[in-house]
Amino acid sequence: MSMQNSDRRNFIVFGAAGLGAAMLAACGTKTVNSNNEVSNETNQGESKAKPDAKEVTAVEDLMREHGILRRALLVYGEAALRLRKNAADVSPEALQRTAKLIRTFGEDYHEKKLEETYLFPRIKQNAGATEAAKYVDVLIEQHTRGREITDHIISVTNGPKFKAEAARFADTLTSFVRMYEHHAAREDTIIFPAWKDAVTSEEYDELNDKFEDIEHEQFGEDGFEDAAKQISEIESSLKLSDIAQFTAPPLR
Repeated sequence: MSMQNSDRRNFIVFGAAGLGAAMLAACGTKTVNSNNEVSNETNQGESKAKPDAKEVTAVEDLMREHGILRRALLVYGEAALRLRKNAADVSPEALQRTAKLIRTFGEDYHEKKLEETYLFPRIKQNAGATEAAKYVDVLIEQHTRGREITDHIISVTNGPKFKAEAARFADTLTSFVRMYEHHAAREDTIIFPAWKDAVTSEEYDELNDKFEDIEHEQFGEDGFEDAAKQISEIESSLKLSDIAQFTAPPLR
């Protein structure tokens, strides 16, 4: 090989290597961490900022709030069973804490600030396009009835002993649970999807942030987390934390 060809070959090889190094320096190199996540790093060893935590969308927010309220309903249901067997086996304090959680997190926030302010009006506005609108009036009526019952529960449990006959109070709890089981199921499967369809993508993105802002205004930064902690403490006080005890027995 001639010296001229050799010099030309070296120029091409080292020139390509230099170009590649320049491109890597400009674009950064990709690395994979222990969680198999790919990140871009610059030649100075700096990595790009990690994306924010996954956003909780508006409907996801509503659904997980329903999860808290469903756990409160389970407390009421178990308490009703125990009241019919032995009223002394149920703590009035635990039921009052549950009622106050339903009041602040369910009725004053979830129902009034979100559903009755943002969801129901939009669904009624879109009445001709969806069957969901026919549910709105009865859902609002049930919200009102639920608040009346919550007032009663707080009053009855305001003391070391129940201020009502145990069996009758158990019936009140059962009626509340039955109403809201049907109520929440319709909202999850009919109301929430209909509302999401009724708003534009831009509106939905804005409402994701709006709902989060309302939660922070109402409860601070950790509204959902605080509610989850409260219901967990109530469940523990009534020995309801271990869900294995509710596993259905094998068929015989």
